Amino acid sequence: MRSAVPLALVFVLISAGALWTEAPGGGNMMKLTSPAFENNKYIPKKYSGEGEDVNPPLVIENIPQDSKSLALIVDDPDAPMGTWVHWVVYDIPIISRIDEKTVPGKQGVNDFRRKDYGGPYPPSGTHRYFFKVYALDKKELGLKESSNKGALEKAMEGHVLGKAELVGLYKR
Repeated sequence: MRSAVPLALVFVLISAGALWTEAPGGGNMMKLTSPAFENNKYIPKKYSGEGEDVNPPLVIENIPQDSKSLALIVDDPDAPMGTWVHWVVYDIPIISRIDEKTVPGKQGVNDFRRKDYGGPYPPSGTHRYFFKVYALDKKELGLKESSNKGALEKAMEGHVLGKAELVGLYKR
């Protein structure tokens, strides 16, 4: 009877995904990195509103095999008025790298009311910037040019095959 409890616990953890070392379907988990900064480290000034205000380079690894497109959202949950959206990109072809100063797909509207990358420019303190890439099972989402993060998230529902996240910090 003693071994039934640990075995039941292992079953629950595996069912919840807590012990996955591979993605469902057998591949490795998606990974998002940048040659410009490490996860949970500071984003260089060049990629901020104080610098050139261009997007940093990103590297996407282990994209699920059946993916047909990618989407990217960059936001700051530490903004004083709630999460602030810095970049919305969708209908991105399957690529493993997004170079700096490039637009890899169709751009949605960010919270600056622009269709482009808006770099970090926090009013005070250190803010976290979440770069989130999604692998989708649809080539095109059929979104209007005026679409924002909410519209993109709604369009992605039921189509996400994988996700990876990179967090950058910035302080003025």
